[in-house]
Order: sequence, then structure tokens, then C-alpha cells
Amino acid sequence: MARAKKEKQTKRPENGNAVIENAGVMIDQPITETLEKNYMPYAMSVIVSRAIPEIDGFKPSHRKLLYTMYGMNLLKGARTKSANVVGATMKLNPHGDRPIYDTMVRMSRGYEALLHPYVDSKGNFGKAYSRDMVCAAPRYTEVKLAPIAGDLFEEIDRDTVDMVDNYDGTLKEPVLLPVRFPTILVNSNVGIAVGMASSICPFNLQEVCETTVALLRNPEHDIALTLGGPDFPGGGFILYDEAAMEKLYRTGRGSIRVRARWRFDKENNCIEVTEIPPSTAVETIMDKIVELIKQGKIREISYLRDETDLNGLKLTIDLKRGADPDKLMQRLFRLSPLEDSFSCNFNVLIAGSPRVMGVRELLEEWIAFRTECVKRRIYFDLNKCKEKLHLLEGLSKILLDIDKAVRIVRETEQEKEVVPNLMIGFGIDETQAEYVAEIRLRHLNREYILKRTEEIGALRDEIAKMEEIVSSAQKIKALIIAELKEVAKKFGQPRKSMIIHPDPDEGAPEAEAAPDYPVSLFFTENGYFKKITPQSLRMSGEQMLKEGDRITQTGEAGNAWDLLFFTNKQQVYKSFCYEFDDTKASVLGDYIPAKLGMEEGESARYMAATNDYQGYMLFFFENGKVAKVDLAAYQTKQRRKKLLTAFSDKSPVAAFFQIREDGEFLLRSSGGRLLLVDSGAVSPKTTKNTQGVAVMTLKKNAVVESVVPFTPELIASPHRFRPKNLPAAGALPRPEDIGEQMTL
Repeated sequence: MARAKKEKQTKRPENGNAVIENAGVMIDQPITETLEKNYMPYAMSVIVSRAIPEIDGFKPSHRKLLYTMYGMNLLKGARTKSANVVGATMKLNPHGDRPIYDTMVRMSRGYEALLHPYVDSKGNFGKAYSRDMVCAAPRYTEVKLAPIAGDLFEEIDRDTVDMVDNYDGTLKEPVLLPVRFPTILVNSNVGIAVGMASSICPFNLQEVCETTVALLRNPEHDIALTLGGPDFPGGGFILYDEAAMEKLYRTGRGSIRVRARWRFDKENNCIEVTEIPPSTAVETIMDKIVELIKQGKIREISYLRDETDLNGLKLTIDLKRGADPDKLMQRLFRLSPLEDSFSCNFNVLIAGSPRVMGVRELLEEWIAFRTECVKRRIYFDLNKCKEKLHLLEGLSKILLDIDKAVRIVRETEQEKEVVPNLMIGFGIDETQAEYVAEIRLRHLNREYILKRTEEIGALRDEIAKMEEIVSSAQKIKALIIAELKEVAKKFGQPRKSMIIHPDPDEGAPEAEAAPDYPVSLFFTENGYFKKITPQSLRMSGEQMLKEGDRITQTGEAGNAWDLLFFTNKQQVYKSFCYEFDDTKASVLGDYIPAKLGMEEGESARYMAATNDYQGYMLFFFENGKVAKVDLAAYQTKQRRKKLLTAFSDKSPVAAFFQIREDGEFLLRSSGGRLLLVDSGAVSPKTTKNTQGVAVMTLKKNAVVESVVPFTPELIASPHRFRPKNLPAAGALPRPEDIGEQMTL
């Protein structure tokens, strides 16, 4: 329940101070009622009046700004200061000058955020691809409408759209703009409302017009044949995914992977990035690459700088001698925003209600909207022609006797009786009589009247033609098609974003792609992992560990090697050495369950490192069985991070071992018996979850307690514990067998 103050002003006492009845008294109010009265109107206002675009492709802020510029006659002529436009726009959009200017900046040519900017700008408007490059103040910059904006307003004065009062009722503004092409798909539009959002990617104008024409001719047209994919103003490469694109076209939801465009300057041994994904900025990319260099994941870069100038974006990456630019870029695409995803959510207001629609449905809605605009335009022109014809028909009636018309006017004593007398004298209505009465004296001649009445025939033909068009859906479609072709011819331009079909295995990292150098690996009982370079190890002191923890595995490897972490839930998690930071002995290291995103209650029990997947994994189970699995069984072509059923769950594992060659292992049971087993006696399997073969016969309730690789100093008489056949029970050690050296 929510609490609300109940305040009621009742009367004013003699001293003049107001008295508030029940002032400060708290009353119970249902939270649902509070939300309904206070929050829901705000949420709906944001959705309908601010954040979500409508079928003409504009949000209210865009529409008000452009209509103000149109009213200022900025479609033609010279530019004006941005501050003038901002001030005038506040008559329609009273939300502050800065948001209005920000809206103008985004639609400007200089900002480079739209494929077809609506504002022709002069001055510093910042750049969409830069986070730090900001626009100049509105008193310094100048603007006018771009030529393509003419197709937004060409018919606005012909009753094509509804006009409503502005916020204070002093001006009229359009509800929608009568756009002559599907602007909703041509320029990107992103907005966040309350509880919903809209993110519409841009498409090539020529392809959109061609697709709309094809849909007008054939409603079953396959959109993918004419609409290749999004086209971003910043260019780059679109990684085409047929299934993802089909889903986007069908549902209006999905994501598009966009990759930066680059070239290698062999002479200067550097990479030049000239186009980047639309969802990032050049400074963000630089920050991420610097972070990768500091973490040691990228070692081929010697210097990084932003060389953006008046010619456009340019990010230069200087390479170290011998670095492979292709392999480096593949890693940067995977690890940095040089390759990023643009999320799409085609949420559009249709008749005041938000709807998420696919491309086909969106174009069908635009066709319906445009059809209505064309019909209203024709009706407007038709009525104008009929009005003109009506006046000229009245004029033609006085042609037979001009002297009579002059006489009627001269003989009429009062001015107000001129029109009624003309109506009576020639049998015309009041509108026609008013028109005749307003003719200048110099035009009361046969020549002038004949020239005017010659238009009657042409007007009748034009009226008949327009009535035929209005009554024919096919003729209206033909008009829309002709307009779309005209727009495509006038403003169409080649694609900026090229479409490529990536290799299915391209995303999988290759070992040689990572910088390879020697490292020492440490893994602890509690699941902490450290990767230390030999130089750091020589300078380090004692290993830092959590209280009660101990190092269970150490080994030498390369930074490009694969890592396999076997868990207590019979799963293996795959990673790579280069994904872990080079560290020192004085730190705890990475906690593997958290680093690899293991399940709740899951812990890492063993680490295996390999660069060629040669050798075997040995699993010694507490029930006396041993499973020998080819390490190659854990190799995958895809970059899968987790493999299920990595080993058998029939019995707990007593010990894990990664071996390249067979050798002897000393098993000890909970009953104290020892058994020497040669791994060569166990056949290898390619099935990961094999139960293995029995090697040690155990008494009731006994289990294999520990397993260690055999070395001669462990026991004095090893022949006593080598069985002739497996499985075997092993033997109890004698004091002289163990001596002082055996530790299990």
C-alpha cells in the first residue's frame, strides 16, 4: 500500500492564513491506483510522444524540427544559424534548446549518422563514430534543409495529412509527414521508452524503393531478392547470416554482425582502419585494444593512434616486425569492438499503438499510409479543379452578354444587391456571382473572358482523369511506383556496407593466432590458477595461497596452449592460456569456477594443458577401475567452452592424470594394500564416459584411496606389487618395502 497526504483547504480565518484540513494526515492508498494515476500517463507519454517513431519514420522531435525549418523557407536559399532554428522550433517543441539542437545534430550531414541526412550543415557538428568529438554551439553552426527533405514536404499543403494545434494552440503542425519513400527503413532510428524500445537499422534507399515497388506489383514478392541487407552510413562489412536475416525480415527482431574495414600498409608496416561498426566509437575500440595489450593477449602491436581528419575516420595500428596482419585482425575482430553486433527491434507506432513488425509488414503499412496520402492529395486537387470549373462556368454565361452584366452592375443602387442581381440576371449561384463581380473593369472584354473560359475543357478532362484515378487502386499504385522510381533515381547511391559471407569456422580461435611464449602453470586444490612467465617466476618469492590451500599441479606450457579443467560434475571446461593474465607468485590467481562460469556447487579438480591433443587422460576410480581416454576425444573444431559427460559418473574419481606415454602407477587402497599398474595394460578408448576396466580387486567397503606415478625410490621391492594378471588385489607392504621414503 502507498501512503498519500490528504490535504483540503476549507476556510480562511480572520488573520488571513489558510487552514488546511487534515494537513499531514496519512491515508492508505492502493499501489495499483498510484501507478495507474501517476506512472501510467507518464509511460504512455514517453512511448507515444517521444521515443517510438511512427510510420513516416520520425519521432515527434524530428518532425517538429523539420517542419519548423520548412516553415522558415530553409528548403531553398541560404543557410541560417542553428540558434535561429532552435529558437523557432521551441514554438512546437517546448522541451529545451539543447535537446532540440542534439536532434538537429543527429540529422545533419556533418554528423554522419544517417544514410541520407535531412539537414545540410556547415560547421563542426561532431561525428557519430567519435565519442569525444563534440559539436560546436548553435550560435556558430549553420543549417538548411537538404534536397531530399523536399520529398518529405512536397504535398504537405495539399491536405495529405492531418494538422493539429501545437501545445499552446497558437500554431498548426502535421501529425505525420507525407513522405514519398519509406523513410522508416532508409534512416536508422533508435529510442528507449518506458518498458519498451525501438531500434531500426538503415537500408539502402535504392533497394528499399525497388522492394516497395516489387511488393506493390506482387504482394507475395520475396523481399530477400531485392533487399540485400542493412546499409550503415559508416560502411564496414556485414557478415551475412541467412537464418538471422530471414528472422529479421519476418519478425523485426534480431542482430546483425558488422565488421570494420581495414587495409595493410606494407610500406609502413601498419594497419589502417577506415570504417567501423555503427554501435561503437573509435575511442572505445582504442581503449579495448590498449586493455588487450596490457593483459598480454595482444603482443603484435607496437603503437596505436587516431589519425582521423577532414578526410574521415582513420585508426592506425603499427605492427611489430614479423607480425601477421591477417591473423592479428582476426583476433581483434573476436576480442574487440572492431566486430560488433547491431541489435534490431522494429517497434513502430501504428495508429498510436506500438507494434513490432517485420520488413514486409512494415512496408505494407507504409504502402497503406502512402495510398491514403495520395488519395487525399488527389481529392484536394479534384476539389480545387471543381471549384475553378464552377467559377469559369459562371464566367462563360456572361460571355454572351457582357453589356448586360455591366448594365446590371451600373443600375444597382446598393453594393450588397450587385451579387443577387447578377444571380437573377444570368441564372448563376452566389459563388459564381461573387467571382464575376470581382472582375476588374479592364478585364470586362471578350478577349479576356474567352481566354479564361478556354480552360473549361481542359479542366473537365483533368477532373475526369482524377476521378478515374481515385476510383482505381491500380492507378494509385502506379502513381506511387512512379514516385518511388523518381526518388530512387534522384537520391539513390551505392551501398556503403558491403555484404560478405564468412567462413563457418572463422570464429574459432587458432593456437597460432595467439602469441606463443613459455609460461609456467600452477593449479591449487581449491581451484585457483596462475600463469607466470619464466622471468617473473625467477624474480618471485614464495607462492601466495589461501589459508588451507596447496598447489596440486605445476607444469610448463605455451601461452597458445589449450587448457582443460575437469570438474566434480563429470564435465570439462575448455579455455586457453592466453585468456588468462600473466601474473606473479604474489597473487592468488584466477578462481576457475568463477572465471569459466561453472554451475553452482561445481569445482575444478584437475587441469590438463596441451597444444596438439596427443596422449591420454587416465581416470582412476575409487571402485578399482581405470579409464584410458584419448586426449583427442576432447578436441573440438568449434569454440565450445563446456563438454558434458567428460568421464564416467559410475564411481568417484580417485585421481586424474594426463600422460603422453604409458608408465606405471602405484595404487593404494583404504585397506592399506598397494598395487603397481602399467597404463599400457589398459586399452585406450575414444568414448569419454567409458567406465574403464577393473585393475584392483577390493574387499567390501574398501576403495582406492590414492594413486601416484611410480618412481623407484617409493618402494624397495616393486616386484612384489606387480601382478601377473589384472585385476589383482595387490599386497600389503612390509616395513622394509616402504622405508622412510614412501609418501602417498
